Amino acid sequence: MTALTVNGRPVNFAMDPRTPLLWALRDAANLTGTKYGCGEGDCHACTVIVDGEALRSCIVTLAEAEGRYVTTIEGLSRDRSHPVQQALVAEQAIQCGFCTPGIAMAAAALIAKNSDPSEDEIKAAIPNLCRCGVYPRLVRAVQRAGRVARRVERISAAPAPGISAEDAADEVPAMAAPDGDRGE
Repeated sequence: MTALTVNGRPVNFAMDPRTPLLWALRDAANLTGTKYGCGEGDCHACTVIVDGEALRSCIVTLAEAEGRYVTTIEGLSRDRSHPVQQALVAEQAIQCGFCTPGIAMAAAALIAKNSDPSEDEIKAAIPNLCRCGVYPRLVRAVQRAGRVARRVERISAAPAPGISAEDAADEVPAMAAPDGDRGE
């Protein structure tokens, strides 16, 4: 049995110690925010924070994670109040969202160590692949998150999870039917 702390809670995994941490988190702990992208550690979609370091969970085994502290996107902030989450939304640095959890985790690890990173430091710390190409906005978002972390700037809260389609359509007219009718 492999023991580690996930999102602040002690967890024992009764799985083969050679199992990638990614699959333990997704399949055994039902923490599906950590995404499977390539399985080779190249895309960084599966990035989690392990003892303060952004690591690719597809290439870290349970045995390597034993006794360590793991934070997934679910543990970063339940109410989306983490500066990185706020800045990604505010800077519209999210498109399809598949790579977003890994990017957010890499950015959070960076901001925890250096809340005023240069553009080059951001690019080095966040090598995540994004098919949607949010890179310029991503740099701005991480710089903004740093300002929020330093308490130089504030960002209004992101909407709470679970917004209804009708409420979303009111907020984002493009989600409404072309004639303005929502089919009610």
